[in-house]
Amino acid sequence: MKYIERLLELGCFSRQDVVKLTGNAQAAHSLLHNYLKAGYIERIRRDLYSAISFETKQPIANRFMIATHIADDAYVSYHSAFEYYGYANQVFYVVFVTTNSRFSDFTYDGIEYKRVSPRVNSGVITTNTGVRVTDVEKTVIDSIYEFEKIGGLEELLRCLMLVPSLRSDKLMTYLNEYGLASLYQKTGYILTEFSEQLSLPKSFFDFCMDKIPKSKKYLYSEKDTLSKNFVLHEEWMLYAPEKIKAVINKGGLFFDQKNSA
Repeated sequence: MKYIERLLELGCFSRQDVVKLTGNAQAAHSLLHNYLKAGYIERIRRDLYSAISFETKQPIANRFMIATHIADDAYVSYHSAFEYYGYANQVFYVVFVTTNSRFSDFTYDGIEYKRVSPRVNSGVITTNTGVRVTDVEKTVIDSIYEFEKIGGLEELLRCLMLVPSLRSDKLMTYLNEYGLASLYQKTGYILTEFSEQLSLPKSFFDFCMDKIPKSKKYLYSEKDTLSKNFVLHEEWMLYAPEKIKAVINKGGLFFDQKNSA
């Protein structure tokens, strides 16, 4: 019981954390073996553990703590970041973990942890609880870039409806780091409908418009049967739904019930 209070404070910890705590690998091995056997801790995956609450008898580590501890550079991203901030319409049984470190997707306590290879690593903050997560602006840009990691277009729009405001300077920074003409295009088109709610100035949309390509693009695959109903938004050179918010009322676009609670 010598180290249990410290492990309870950590909540989620690695084998290396225990080595630092005990002073050597052999002592760490014995402690982990004994605490696992006694039910004081639980193995999440190889070399990753959660302390067990004496009161509830449940793991202390939540999904966001676990995601952060999978690797030294791991952070919560995409729909999981929206969930962290309380801006998600649905709660998924999947946590998206962005990291350069390769790991095999795994399931613990009914939650699947899926690795995402980073494209742009900026925009990550560490909260006062020690969770690493993309800030709200980066979460929005990442999610516009890859709809499927947000549960589809409808879920993205529903999440955006819950976001109180966005900083246009941060949005522009992340768009420039992606450097994709089509992303400026899609971001401008989608966020136009939320400009007042999100307190986004006209200068932000002028910035996006200056970066769009000369060729026409589709909001998502023109091979998708739903895209047959798209109209051309000439200002954005983009084929997309005539009214983006109408997607919410129609429902069903890209949404996979298997991934949600």
